[in-house]
Amino acid sequence: MDNKIAIFHPTGIFDNIKYLEFRDDLIKSVTEEKKEIALLDFTGITFMDSAGLGSLVLLLKAVRSHGAKMVLCHVNEQVQMLFELTNMDKVFEIFPTQADFFAHRGAKS
Repeated sequence: MDNKIAIFHPTGIFDNIKYLEFRDDLIKSVTEEKKEIALLDFTGITFMDSAGLGSLVLLLKAVRSHGAKMVLCHVNEQVQMLFELTNMDKVFEIFPTQADFFAHRGAKS
C-alpha cells in the first residue's frame, strides 16, 4: 500500500451531513499527514444529492489548495449520472475500482 495515499470509505447517502462526518479527517490527512492523494471509495454510497455534489466540490478545492489530489472510485450508476449531467465527470478523476486506480498510478510511475 502506498503511504502517500489516504483512503476513505463513506457510506449511505452522500449529502452535507456525510461530508461533515469525514471532512476534517480528510483535510488532516493532506495537511498534517502529508498524504498526496485522497481516494474516496464510494462502494458504500447508495445515493448522492446536489448538496452532496456541492460539498464534494468544496472538498476537492480544499484538497487542491494543500497541493494534494482527490480521486474517486466505485461510484454507482446514480452518482455517475449526476456527475455526467453536471459535467463534473470532467472535473473529478473517477476510476471503476481501487485496483484500476492503483494500476493507473503504477503505469504512470
